[in-house]
Amino acid sequence: MHIHLDALGGVAGDMFVAALLDAWPDLAGEVQANLRLAGLDADVHAEPVAHDDGVLTGHRFVVTKNGKTDGHAQAHDHPHDHDHGHGHHHHGHHPHADDHHGHHHHTHWREWRASLQASGLPEPVKQAAIGIFHELATAEAQVHGKELDAVAFHEVGNWDSIADIVAAATLIVGAGATGWSVGSLPLGRGWIETEHGRLPVPAPATTLLLRGFTFHDDGHPGERITPTGAAILRYLAPAPGIGASPRRLARSGIGFGTRRFQGMSNVLRVLALTDEDGRTEDRVGVIQFEIDDQSGEELAAALDRIRADPTVIDVTQSLAIGKKGRMMAAIQVLTRPEAVARVSALCFRQTTTLGLRSRIEARAILPRRAVTAEGGIRVKLAERPGGTTAKAEIDDAATADSQKQRAELRRAAEAQALQEKVKD
Repeated sequence: MHIHLDALGGVAGDMFVAALLDAWPDLAGEVQANLRLAGLDADVHAEPVAHDDGVLTGHRFVVTKNGKTDGHAQAHDHPHDHDHGHGHHHHGHHPHADDHHGHHHHTHWREWRASLQASGLPEPVKQAAIGIFHELATAEAQVHGKELDAVAFHEVGNWDSIADIVAAATLIVGAGATGWSVGSLPLGRGWIETEHGRLPVPAPATTLLLRGFTFHDDGHPGERITPTGAAILRYLAPAPGIGASPRRLARSGIGFGTRRFQGMSNVLRVLALTDEDGRTEDRVGVIQFEIDDQSGEELAAALDRIRADPTVIDVTQSLAIGKKGRMMAAIQVLTRPEAVARVSALCFRQTTTLGLRSRIEARAILPRRAVTAEGGIRVKLAERPGGTTAKAEIDDAATADSQKQRAELRRAAEAQALQEKVKD
């Protein structure tokens, strides 16, 4: 799947998350769970909230602590909710901004990195979150002439900035896109008030992050791309367009910012596109390990028990050669992504392995459906780029007296299924 970002109003961390959650609402629970695994307090809650600006409908991404949004959420003279993890607190016109000035504590990038690395986040999400934060820290280090590990983020607002970045990382992994692209970005106009004084739009860190991207001036003032939004773009390294190959629109999502523009919706839109051949892409959990001290009979029974789990998609076994030329079994388990931890525990219980590897991968799936031919033989029809193929279930022809008869029954069933499809 290819995801295209259409930055109509701008790009911020919360707008990016809101747009993807609008397209993939089933990932909202995973986002909230990962915020806990990242170490955010139980009183921090994040959720997509349906929004309608009178022209478009979509979602906003709202993060609250003790039932209240971050105090700076409305301070920004730009279209974004709570984008603070960039070292610039844009106090803007917030009436109480000075109440917080002088009370900022700092957390260095090396501390955030260590905290995320030690967290219970799934490894792909952890690496994506660290990658986005790293882009921010690198830009800040260049702007202020500091060593990377000396870069510090202001503590005020950190909880909601972490929520934005962890949520974005969760959705980047969850969407399973094999490619990203983005159109021209709105430049914005004017100035912003920051901890470092008055700065032009785009902010210096944002400017560094967006080198090489294409901009346009749509006439609307204010900060349109925040540093966190820019860091997400830099991490994704999107192409400037979807390419020349025909693609099908599979789903779309709209994420709102908080600012209202005259005559224009303030949104980031995502378009999820599949290849013209009808393939769909999702994600799959992959668990791998080797066994050299369990008998073949015991291992076969263990793998059958793993295979019986409803979240397991497939289990395969192959021969491998280990240390000192010993033969061993290499096991691969495919499972639904959200079940990787639970199925990993099942593998430890059922086999003698002392360690395993797991990851989340994208997979391409051809459209397929099952039909039943004469004689009760089930046939799977698959839509391949070169045309439809049919494969009969061998077990359904098992009652035939000979291998030749079984083959003939399967061929007849496959031919019937293909003929019926042509009639449809």
